[in-house]
Amino acid sequence: MPQVIVMVGDPLPGGIEDVAAEVAGAFGLSPVSGRMLSPDRAMELTLDEDGDAGEIADTLRQALPEIDVAVLSTEGRRKKVLLADMDATMVVGETIDELAAALGKEAQVSAITERAMRGEIDFEAALDERVAMLAGLDASEIDRVAEGLTYSPGAEMLVQTMAAHGARCVLVSGGFDRVTGVVRARLGFHSDRANHLEVNDARLTGTARKPVVDAGTKLATLRETAMAAGVTLADCLAIGDGANDQPMIAAAGLGIAYRAKPALRAATEVQINHTDLRAALWFQGYADDEIVGGMT
Repeated sequence: MPQVIVMVGDPLPGGIEDVAAEVAGAFGLSPVSGRMLSPDRAMELTLDEDGDAGEIADTLRQALPEIDVAVLSTEGRRKKVLLADMDATMVVGETIDELAAALGKEAQVSAITERAMRGEIDFEAALDERVAMLAGLDASEIDRVAEGLTYSPGAEMLVQTMAAHGARCVLVSGGFDRVTGVVRARLGFHSDRANHLEVNDARLTGTARKPVVDAGTKLATLRETAMAAGVTLADCLAIGDGANDQPMIAAAGLGIAYRAKPALRAATEVQINHTDLRAALWFQGYADDEIVGGMT
């Protein structure tokens, strides 16, 4: 089955086709056609045969260090399920760190968050430790943080375009349901799944309801969503940034590491490191005239 090289830049550099053709040639492959998906931003080259996608992509990244690259099969490119992480993927930053800031504990909590997202410590233990630091916080702070979120560029386009083309879009997060509910509604996800913070007398108790949403939950949600949609895992796109996203990203037909921590980047062939979330649409072969939604 032929493969396609998709290259995304901000903007694409001149002569990029020649560089891609030279790299393909080093693997014994030749481009047979090309298409501009977005003027000066995204293009694809279809190869005559298939090759080692990971090796080709890595070589292109070395040759074109400011470009996001994906080498994919031409078959089944457009996915029928989107499973997306929230913090540092659909939205900028980590919401638990922002909650901690209201208590003057942002530095302590963010240090634990960083280690958990790098996969250096157990996610559930890290969550329990951080949530315990939020004890006594007015629960309304969750809603304040949710309403003040900064959305990742291209997030709305990614979700709404895939939904408009029939995909089931699910937000799954190790964060908190009072936040994911807002993000779900804002971006157009069909459903969301996240942790629930316990509240007593309108203040956080410092505990989260068990079982927590972790890497295993995210993988299970991917499988459940695919089954409910009547599709296979090969028909799914999963995207995230942290170590707890790795199992679902590895299982999906198209798994994308978005501006990810080193451990996830090392384990994931398809990456978005330089551009925005529209790249996940261009990787699937969507052209600009098919993309819907605002810039967020």
